[in-house]
Amino acid sequence: MDSDCIFCQIVAGDIPANVVAETDDAIAFLDANPLAPGHTLVIPKEHYHRLNDVPDDVAAEVLGLVHEVVPAVEAAVDAPATTVAFNNGEEAGQEVPHVHGHIVPRSGDDGQRPIHALFEDRPGVGDEEMNEIAAAIQAER
Repeated sequence: MDSDCIFCQIVAGDIPANVVAETDDAIAFLDANPLAPGHTLVIPKEHYHRLNDVPDDVAAEVLGLVHEVVPAVEAAVDAPATTVAFNNGEEAGQEVPHVHGHIVPRSGDDGQRPIHALFEDRPGVGDEEMNEIAAAIQAER
């Protein structure tokens, strides 16, 4: 636990939250500053800065809770879809340095854009470079 972390304070019960689901290692609660009604965060209870730091068993439990909560959020706010995302690191837009996944209810007329809209200029990546990147990723696993 990190006593300075708002999410750790929620897990400890020091800050109130609208908890919607919980397991031994993960908890889901409504975002206090929602992007849409029903915007829910799913976090590991232990403090990890990045997904890279989360042990496999905890990561599986966090994703399992995401999988369980998505249809509940959609049903609760009558949303036909959700955007599910993890910002992994400050440079990716992670504002709270505690791993957290967003479940954001979406509708066809919400005026928002898909995740691909985050990137205005896409790099031109050719087949050879794609093969090299794939091989590098495989080697790092």
